Amino acid sequence: MDYSKMMNKRLTALKPSGIRRFFDIANEMDHVISLSIGEPDFTTPWHVRQEGIESLRRGHTWYSPNKGFAELRAQISNYYARRFNVEYNPDLEILVTVGGSEAIDLCIRTIVEPGDEVLIPQPAFVCYEPMAFMAGGTPVIIQTKAEDGFRLTAEQLEKHITPKTKLLILPFPNNPTGAVMRRSHLEEIAKVIAKHNLLVLSDEIYGELTYGKERHVSFADIPGMKDRTVVVSGFSKAYAMTGWRLGYALGPEPIISQMTKLHQYAIMSAPTIAQYAAIEALKHGDSDIEHMREEYDMRRRLIVDELCRIGLTCFEPEGAFYVFPSIQKSGMKSEEFCEKLIYSQKVAIVPGTAFGECGEGFARVSYSYSLKHIKEALERIEKFVNS
Repeated sequence: MDYSKMMNKRLTALKPSGIRRFFDIANEMDHVISLSIGEPDFTTPWHVRQEGIESLRRGHTWYSPNKGFAELRAQISNYYARRFNVEYNPDLEILVTVGGSEAIDLCIRTIVEPGDEVLIPQPAFVCYEPMAFMAGGTPVIIQTKAEDGFRLTAEQLEKHITPKTKLLILPFPNNPTGAVMRRSHLEEIAKVIAKHNLLVLSDEIYGELTYGKERHVSFADIPGMKDRTVVVSGFSKAYAMTGWRLGYALGPEPIISQMTKLHQYAIMSAPTIAQYAAIEALKHGDSDIEHMREEYDMRRRLIVDELCRIGLTCFEPEGAFYVFPSIQKSGMKSEEFCEKLIYSQKVAIVPGTAFGECGEGFARVSYSYSLKHIKEALERIEKFVNS
């Protein structure tokens, strides 16, 4: 049987994730040091794990409501008001999902129809473009630049808008570059959004991981933008809960209600045990966030200084836990550089092109690993660059 004729052609046209390719290569080799995956090396805090365990002991193993437990939605509402100054109705404007990725998919499929254009600043996380394509939309790539700190500018945004544009994806703090959009930058973007009557998907999964005196500003906190914005976030990065698979979407009731409908048919509800653990994280986890953020900040400063000393220059990232050094000094393409590095020195990083064509000449290095792990990797990278 010729299966190629039987499958969804949009799906078969998609390329596999460039991140997973290097992760898989690393898994097949011995003694590889990986700086390739964006996963905290911290274990989920014990008090959070304990609450999950306790929920099992109490026999709470049934389905939750489609939108998530009412108490969890109330805690998410309190959290966003307390930490980011944006208030949401927990009954109407919040949906609990299986990770932030499901929330992104639901939002895009709810808003985008065939022929609609979706603006995606790149370099960016690998899922936005394929999800827009699978929804029948037309991804329109906006290439951000190192000289702008990999931020999206209002001028760039304006140039890419057409009568078919419906949705802008704002992926900040950014994976893979660590770029952050401050309030003044977001206010300029908001003017363009209002002018052209667009909707925004603001992926704020790294919102707790910003460095320096200025904290993360939610795009929904910019005047006039809350009614145009679906905010996506979750528990994976801030609380080191990647394996619990829990995220959420915040947004206008008409959009959230339609996202919930999709969620009902595709997933039904998020994992019960993870929801009980997340309630505990939101109630008593602020100090956990600060501890991990301080650790990441120390690693960030070390890895930026060392990469620049080695000759792989990079602007200083202000968010997430990635640096995006230029590898142009090597004379190699990003893919070639990363392949030769892993095979010669057994260090895994990700080519910048995994995050869009404009990532050529760069590579993503994650510092969500221990200092010992990072220092050994840096020594091997230096040997490779010097060779």
